[in-house]
Amino acid sequence: MPFMIKISIFFSLLFLISEIVLMLTKHSERKSAARQKDRGSLIFMWTAICAGLTFGFSNARYTSWNIADYFVASAGIILIIAGFAIRWTAIIQLKKAFTVDVAINSAHKLKTNGLYKIIRHPSYLGLLLIMTGEAISMASLISFAVVFLPVCIAVIYRIHVEEQLLAEAFGEMYGIYKLNTKMIIPFIY
Repeated sequence: MPFMIKISIFFSLLFLISEIVLMLTKHSERKSAARQKDRGSLIFMWTAICAGLTFGFSNARYTSWNIADYFVASAGIILIIAGFAIRWTAIIQLKKAFTVDVAINSAHKLKTNGLYKIIRHPSYLGLLLIMTGEAISMASLISFAVVFLPVCIAVIYRIHVEEQLLAEAFGEMYGIYKLNTKMIIPFIY
């Protein structure tokens, strides 16, 4: 097994542990959540991530790597690290307002500074970079497809659910914020 696959597996396990910690510590309490509308997006996203990584690693190239495969896998590892940095910066900037489920508590304020000044969903950008990096580091087009596509669909659905709740909670203020920021890719989308 190429060393780069071992690094990719290590980062997958690190991601899993970090997300379990978030699930245990950053879940909204039903009593304090003024509005909660997850609409199955968390389960959908976790199913896509787990299935994608499972099928991705089972289809990863474990033999006959050449120098180009190592460069591609290295680019994937760099994306994973960048994704972790962006995701955790976004989570830390949101402080108590970050929850793993789509919910807004009564004290929630719209975050429009830091990373949120550039894009509305930096934690999802970080997540997509992590998963894209994982997919690339497997050095297989099949692995890329089975990791990236389902996770991308799940994240887009979750953003849609979250944006509906934010628009409902913050009204015109959120509408103005949407006009002045991109959704997930700085300066593009």
